[in-house]
Amino acid sequence: MIVAVLIAPVANAQWTGKAELGALLTDGNTESKSANTKLDLTHEGAQWKQNVYAAALYGESGGFATSERYEARYQADRKITDRFSWFFGVRGEEDRFGAFAYQATVSTGASYKFIDSPSTKFDGSLGAGYKQFQPQQVNKSPAGAVLSRFKGDSDSEPVATVGSNFEHAFTESTKITNKFLGELGSSNTALQDDLALQVNMSAVLALAVGLGVRYNSDPPLGAEGTDTQLTVNLVYNIK
Repeated sequence: MIVAVLIAPVANAQWTGKAELGALLTDGNTESKSANTKLDLTHEGAQWKQNVYAAALYGESGGFATSERYEARYQADRKITDRFSWFFGVRGEEDRFGAFAYQATVSTGASYKFIDSPSTKFDGSLGAGYKQFQPQQVNKSPAGAVLSRFKGDSDSEPVATVGSNFEHAFTESTKITNKFLGELGSSNTALQDDLALQVNMSAVLALAVGLGVRYNSDPPLGAEGTDTQLTVNLVYNIK
């Protein structure tokens, strides 16, 4: 499990962002439960912008765990101009039921604010880095119980990284956000996109409906290349 998220500076009152929590429980003919949580915080000073992101997902059906994933990211942007920055980033992910047991990437490159208005914000980044990952195969029974889990040899390669963050406020209480991340290597390409519609219920609380899509160009034998996740979360805005 990823436990080091580099969140020590979060105690600073100047950090802003949001924390999300969602859960689903069913009983009767089918028993299942799932939960997900996210933390997305940003601190922007005169010379540096820092972002901390952490997420966790757990699912269970019929008494068997069916999903368990943890992810953490940290990025620091050194401002060159009001719009142009140079960034340094690190990302780690552990997935007990995914195509890869873990993935870890360090990267650096350039980022640029294309739109920075009160209602719309859009920035993009392009960089290079180094990625390490370990494929795995999870074999399950027809009932969903894990029969075996085989982890392959760890591998690594240079990657090109591309990312973007988009936010648009339709009204004072409704906005749409999209966060995209891509890691492109010669043997493996991973893409991740998270789209969400958020509606404020008060000054600090909101509801968000999100759609997450994760794609991998070369999953291990028997694993799917694309995963999707639909969430309905309670959001706490940190201002």
